[in-house]
Amino acid sequence: MKICIFGAGAIGGYMGAKLAQAGADVSLVARGPHLKAMRENGLRLIEESGESTVQVTASDNAADLGPQDYVIVTLKAHSVPPVVEKMQPLIGENTTIVSGVNGVPWWYFHKIGGKLEGTRLASVDPGNAQWDGFGPDRVLGCVVYPAAEVIEPGVVKHIEGNRFSLGEPDGSRSERAQALSKALSSAGLKAPVRPKLRDEIWVKLWGNLSFNPISALTHATLDVLCTDPGTRDVARNMMLEAQTIAEKLGVKFPIDVDRRIQGGADVGAHRTSMLQDLDQGRPMEIDALVGSVQELGRVTGTPTPTIDAVLALVALRGRVAGLYGA
Repeated sequence: MKICIFGAGAIGGYMGAKLAQAGADVSLVARGPHLKAMRENGLRLIEESGESTVQVTASDNAADLGPQDYVIVTLKAHSVPPVVEKMQPLIGENTTIVSGVNGVPWWYFHKIGGKLEGTRLASVDPGNAQWDGFGPDRVLGCVVYPAAEVIEPGVVKHIEGNRFSLGEPDGSRSERAQALSKALSSAGLKAPVRPKLRDEIWVKLWGNLSFNPISALTHATLDVLCTDPGTRDVARNMMLEAQTIAEKLGVKFPIDVDRRIQGGADVGAHRTSMLQDLDQGRPMEIDALVGSVQELGRVTGTPTPTIDAVLALVALRGRVAGLYGA
């Protein structure tokens, strides 16, 4: 089984290191100083249990690696459409694309059934780049739970979590899903195959939709924005609007909105990924986390006044910083 991780930063590097340690035939696509360091010194992984360095096959050119059985995409959502063409050398007749990307996935309406079957989302797949360039039949969904960071080129620090939930768009327990689950499990990772992965997508999105833009606007950490009465109400209203949309799409939430907010507060003084991107001058993941939910509101005929207001504010914040839009 040949596995390529496209976007071997923090999460991709963590997964790649664990697979390499387990002896998997894994390759990494990365760039810049991080790639240079991995080529020269190997990939160093720092975990609570200790540190290790593994030699990995890494390149910035997919043509060096050839067709794969699985291509696991761990880029930020907005970074994927522009590189679909560059990924083509990795894709053979039976290649599975594993979408480990935050937010509403581009394939969301593939094999969902009903009148919305095949609906495409411009907010996460402008120009249908992924739908046409990969093909939705290739996709295997993935919800990423670990937290990790690249603390210096070639060095990934694992912070918490080791679960990568997998799921077919039609909910089946396919051979390809079970085979990847076994490979990830052999590497010490949790990789359950879920019959209703969209439910998990929404529970994670619930927090990303609200906590991320509010933190970027206020610079508050999770413990603060989830307990301050004003920002908590804004987050709660955004989440309730999103819940209405999701339930129209058949999603069932295993917890209520207040427990989800309390879960955010319990994380403590954490800076969300969008706030970190803003501080570090990296493009902000606004469309996949917020714009996509607004688009789904339009698709389902659901008003989203709070989401609309926060999206307008954070989009302008991103544009002023030069980190969003043209």
